[in-house]
Amino acid sequence: MMKKLVILISLMMLIGLSGCHGKVSNTVFEVPETFDETKTYEITFWAKNDSNKNQVAVYKGAIEDFEKIYPNIRVNLGLYTDYGQIYNDVITNISTNTTPNVCITYPDHIATYITGANTVVTLDELLTDEKYGLGGSEVKFDGPDIGEMVPEFLNEGIINGSYYAIPFMRSTEALYINKTYVEKMGYEIPEVVTWDWIWKIADEAMARNEDGTYVINGQNVLIPFIYKSTDNMMITMLKQLDAGYSNDDGEILIFNDSTKEILKEIAKHTALGSFSTFKISSYPANFLNAGQCIFAIDSTAGATWMGSKAPLVDIPKDQLVEFETVVRPVPQYDVSNEYMISQGPSICIFNKSDPDEVLASWLFAQYLLSNEVQIGYGKTEGYLPVTYKALNSAEYQDYINSSGIDNDEHYSVKIDATKLFMDNTEHSFVTSVFNGSASLRTAAGQLIEETCKGVRRGKTIDDEFFDSLYKDINSLYRLDQVGGRGVNKDLGELPAASKILIGSLAGVWILIGAYVLYKNRKKGV
Repeated sequence: MMKKLVILISLMMLIGLSGCHGKVSNTVFEVPETFDETKTYEITFWAKNDSNKNQVAVYKGAIEDFEKIYPNIRVNLGLYTDYGQIYNDVITNISTNTTPNVCITYPDHIATYITGANTVVTLDELLTDEKYGLGGSEVKFDGPDIGEMVPEFLNEGIINGSYYAIPFMRSTEALYINKTYVEKMGYEIPEVVTWDWIWKIADEAMARNEDGTYVINGQNVLIPFIYKSTDNMMITMLKQLDAGYSNDDGEILIFNDSTKEILKEIAKHTALGSFSTFKISSYPANFLNAGQCIFAIDSTAGATWMGSKAPLVDIPKDQLVEFETVVRPVPQYDVSNEYMISQGPSICIFNKSDPDEVLASWLFAQYLLSNEVQIGYGKTEGYLPVTYKALNSAEYQDYINSSGIDNDEHYSVKIDATKLFMDNTEHSFVTSVFNGSASLRTAAGQLIEETCKGVRRGKTIDDEFFDSLYKDINSLYRLDQVGGRGVNKDLGELPAASKILIGSLAGVWILIGAYVLYKNRKKGV
């Protein structure tokens, strides 16, 4: 009886402490010896598309083809128009154990998902399994083997030393330029643009006619330079300056003097009216295509929206202005040491009670890496396939070399944007992923947004403004509570409930000790 009591109390202590102040770790998924194809599986796949019917067609075609290969696996597609919505729904469904089976998401988001015990499947064993891994002997379709994955993209799925994701598509950011306007101002576009060059032209473009219209476009509206993702803007500028953002241990380094100098520069051009952001003004493509913007920075995946001949346009045709569009890397501080961010969706698999259901999910996720899907999806936007198998295929090479033969699938701006990333993969970088890195990314962009808003509201942009901004952003996104991996953080004082629990347990152990001592004395020991 005493032994059982000790075990019970020990278990209570472990459960209590882990619930109050501990961290649950994930276990490695063990691949089943065989896949039971006599059973029927129904899996859910959540994906994102940019309101692009061609992307939806690729998803639906992939599901249809996969179900022909594995008729015992049914895939239900859930479509979203925003990765943030996927993230929010996953977080909500984790608490009710109703997560999807397969999800297209970002590694920063996965780092939050995995804080729950065994929420996301570790892929270490699945990737290399002889039967069901990449290129495995029992896989029924022609997918890539692990050597045919672009290693830089594959390794972006490593979190805390394990693979939690495989890449789906990759993109970077590109500078889309109205070449017609730049040359009208008397400038030539260099192969690599610097920040000084772009700021100079953007400011000069603010010149007006006597009637108040802008000289460059003859219109009443002009924002020479618009950046879509201020998150990426800040992250990229800090990387180019070799300044602090975060490190592999998850330490927050962004609140530094280099960040302040970047914000001061942005504030200066915002005050002149030569710079704005997507959140403040709207989509850069809309202004670019209307002749109201000269420099638009957006993802290479958004290339089909850029230019007066773009196949996807959000403004009325009578507002389109004819101009020549060229694509360049994002502006640099040092053209001899270029940096551009690597981004794009990844695929993760959520744990379920049935290992065969997880294996069915893995087979479908793996099918998304097949040439049919990779090349098909890559053609819809300026995305880059993540396998050498697709990149080096005759079909993809023919696609890349057919730039400009039409303004749809072979739209020249889209293919130029894709080539830009292909030619600059060695200049790409990613940020560290940890629990809280998604919040840090958002905070990075918010620093720029709040600075721009401050200028527009007539605030004095000085050191006092930035000190207050740093404090507010740090508090809003709780960055002082982000520990990351490997960070020895002081977790602070234990909650009152934990203190009570530990005190109670200590009392119980004292009583147990007294009871044992009493029994021993009674026996004469």
